[in-house]
Amino acid sequence: MPVFPTEAVIREVGLRDGLQSIRQVLPTSRKREWIGDAYAAGQREIEVGSFVPARLLPQLADTAELVAFAKTLPGLFVSVLVPNLKGAERAFESGADLLLVPLSASHAHSLANLRKTPDEVVAEVARIRAARDASGAKTLIEGGIGTAFGCTIQGRVDRTEVLRCMQALLDAGADRVSIADTVGHAGPRAVRDLFDEARRIAGERFWCGHFHDTRGLALANVYAALETGVTRFDATLAGIGGCPHAPGASGNAASEDLAFMLAGMDIETGVDIAALLRLREKVARWLEGETLHGALWRAGLPESFARHAASAALTV
Repeated sequence: MPVFPTEAVIREVGLRDGLQSIRQVLPTSRKREWIGDAYAAGQREIEVGSFVPARLLPQLADTAELVAFAKTLPGLFVSVLVPNLKGAERAFESGADLLLVPLSASHAHSLANLRKTPDEVVAEVARIRAARDASGAKTLIEGGIGTAFGCTIQGRVDRTEVLRCMQALLDAGADRVSIADTVGHAGPRAVRDLFDEARRIAGERFWCGHFHDTRGLALANVYAALETGVTRFDATLAGIGGCPHAPGASGNAASEDLAFMLAGMDIETGVDIAALLRLREKVARWLEGETLHGALWRAGLPESFARHAASAALTV
């Protein structure tokens, strides 16, 4: 029998990975309300946006304002995505706790999505690390390896290339590394095998899995990752988001569904799932007309779950 962790972290990435894929631009006031409500529901790690040119992603043009607001919430770990050194410098100035630099293990996807080869991204991470150290900033650097299980452009992605990229990111100065199934090709066995090897290379510096639910396997893949000892997972409220290079993609693992699964496994996340579902209802109204995902919201929390939660609260 596998031994599962007693605690796990759900990093909410809907305000970046979700909103960048949505046509409408959500007002800053509503994004602040989203962050505040997620915090009130117990979420303590939130990716609030991305420092990219506003002309490319107007949905994320207010990232600096959101970092400033999020940093007023005690104990909230605030992250952002950056594509290059210029974005990283803005992240340092903002005081974000962590910046994530995306790297595609698929060379074809890397050129289509980032206009850089994987090795050019590694070189950019080295420059970001040097700039971080010279500035005295405390922002952690995470290298996120995407298309780790396959690519809709290139097809097969060799596991050895994923692991090579991971080692290269660590050598370049990344504080943390993560692995993403960007286009939803992964299955549980592939996740378990790759994450086992990644853990042997990076140890505790490998700290996050990012799964898309394109073929309905996001939660099964989280389960497999938990078996390897990984305890942090990206997810988006209502499963919004996806990849423009993944036709038919249905978005990310839904935060509320993931919280429910982990609670059922007696893995503590600190998340009030009922409160998260109420936030989902609010966000669904804000994003009327957009395609949302997830399963828990359809049936709601079972009565037995509510009784179990109440009983657990009495014993604490």
